[in-house]
Amino acid sequence: MNIKHDFPHRVREIENQWIVLADGTRLAARIWLPEDAESTPVPAILEYLPYRKRDGTAVRDELTHPWFAGHGYACVRVDMRGNGESDGLMEDEYAPQEQRDALEVIDWIAAQPWCDGKLGMMGISWGGFNSLQLAALRPEPLKAIITLCSTDDRYADDIHYKGGNMLLENLGWAATMLSFSAAVPDPALVGDRWREMWKHRLDNMPLLAETWLEHQHRDDYWKHGSICENYADIEAAVYMVSGWADSYIDAIPRMMEHLSCPKKALIGPWMHKYPHFAIPDPAIGFLQEALRWWDHWLKDTDTGIMDEPSCTFYLQDGVPPAPKYLERPGRWVRTHGWPAPSDEVETQSLVLGDQGLAAQGRLSNDRQIASPLTAGALQGEYIPLWFGADFPPDQRRDDGLSLTFDSAPYLEGLDILGQPTVAVTLASAEACGQFHVRLCDVAPDGESALITYGTLNLGLRDDPGTLTPPVPGEPMNVRLPLDLIGYRLPQGHRLRVALSSASFPLVWSPKKRADLTLQAGTPTLELPVCKADHLPMPFAPPESAPPCRVETLRAGQPKRTISEDVGSGEVTVTVEDDMGDVRFTDHGLRVEQKAREVYTSHPNDATRTRADIEWVYRASRQEGDGQFAVEVTSRYHLHCDEDTFYLSAEQIAHEGETLVSEKSWQREIPRTAI
Repeated sequence: MNIKHDFPHRVREIENQWIVLADGTRLAARIWLPEDAESTPVPAILEYLPYRKRDGTAVRDELTHPWFAGHGYACVRVDMRGNGESDGLMEDEYAPQEQRDALEVIDWIAAQPWCDGKLGMMGISWGGFNSLQLAALRPEPLKAIITLCSTDDRYADDIHYKGGNMLLENLGWAATMLSFSAAVPDPALVGDRWREMWKHRLDNMPLLAETWLEHQHRDDYWKHGSICENYADIEAAVYMVSGWADSYIDAIPRMMEHLSCPKKALIGPWMHKYPHFAIPDPAIGFLQEALRWWDHWLKDTDTGIMDEPSCTFYLQDGVPPAPKYLERPGRWVRTHGWPAPSDEVETQSLVLGDQGLAAQGRLSNDRQIASPLTAGALQGEYIPLWFGADFPPDQRRDDGLSLTFDSAPYLEGLDILGQPTVAVTLASAEACGQFHVRLCDVAPDGESALITYGTLNLGLRDDPGTLTPPVPGEPMNVRLPLDLIGYRLPQGHRLRVALSSASFPLVWSPKKRADLTLQAGTPTLELPVCKADHLPMPFAPPESAPPCRVETLRAGQPKRTISEDVGSGEVTVTVEDDMGDVRFTDHGLRVEQKAREVYTSHPNDATRTRADIEWVYRASRQEGDGQFAVEVTSRYHLHCDEDTFYLSAEQIAHEGETLVSEKSWQREIPRTAI
């Protein structure tokens, strides 16, 4: 990365600025400005998050916001209510209060002497979500957004439910937020009131997993904040960005199709990070690309960005499967719309038949899909996030637990761009069931690399808002789109479609082991094939502002392991998310965070599925103003029977050796749709 020290504008930073809301709540903001902004006002860019500007996002903030400020923008990074140094409590993600506060923040920014009244919003994940949600509320100053790794549909494409199945990430992220929300306000900024603020948060900590488990189908809870309920609400220009290694990609074709505002899309090879420092490479000059966007929409400068084709995609070359990639070779393409059938993308139909996966033929006899509930251990992390062994390794073990159909070798290779779709007729042995499809790249030596996948709760097969349990033995027509993908199948490789009835720990097990029958006929894979011309790299090399000054006291050691109890058949996947121990040298704050997630399933008994997660958070300052030392341990546990989820949690907080808070929860939640 090219680190820039000199910019067109000298930059002034306001380390902590209080934004006072109408109800008296103070939100904490960090602001970077062109030095002369008070005399020559500029547009502003808002990023609005719960992740603590002091430490949680400080490293990425300092790479990004000073760079924009140096190019003529006021950048405002705000911690939402109940987080960081901001007052109050946070009740839930994307709550109405969060959005009301943001509207006040936007008005406050637009009224500042250094702002010319025009705003953009930018954010990744949570900040990408609320950028869309705020755009749908149409505050007058907000003219454009850049939304990264986000979604238009909170039920379909967040970390809770996928295809109507409950993601294990639903519990994983609840545990993460239980720890993140217990982080301490920095005494150096808020003074002695930090203990009162911290204790108030600990005493009122929400049990998010309970809330999310109580809404197992797509009801009004999930419709709130889902801009797909009325795409026409958004009038501001929208630039949507994601990466193939991320989970937030399927919303992009929907938004490109349905949004009527000015719009563009970009998908590269990256995981859940900003594209100027994400892996796998190639990283891009995302800040320069964003500047072209902001200059066009906030400064009325013709940068040419809207004259280009609306979508830019990276087609990843097929490479041997690995648990982590630092780089993915590939080619760039541009299309004039989302990758639907067109001159640039055509659909090929392949039959899952007696001869494997082929252009013609049929399946003469019914076939069984009889996966143990332990199938899926090699799926990889739902969201590669902490730079660990998160990617899916060789799929042959899971392929062996699936019903598979292989193509003949593609002698000239194949470019895939879009959402492959499987259309089949199934019957379930039980009044429940899951259907999972993986599309794999099979090398001549037999290695199987995951290209993309889809998952479906058969009880929600027709409508994610309406439960229609399968009738045992009765055929069901099922159409399952797989995740959007851009992929270059190498010459001589085969495609494999792998069908399974379980995928753990991607999703929670069904109420019972429910084997499926694939009905005879012409089950079909619709494959989107890209015909667009390859391009040279269309972006400048990545740039950034100088990095945050951080001393690493202990490097993080993320880890993922799989173990099997041969006697019982239970399979356990253990994920250790370790972010290390660091000290921010500018202000002395020291932070250590690590988690251990343990997910276990039994091959036949769904009631033995369970999850245990523990987070440990430590923060301190040993010298200067605002000395303190705290530690918080947060735990979640979930198990079930056929009718009920049994959820428990605890949180224990200390200041030094003194117990500050000890809280526990026990909940029983009916299984309704999953």
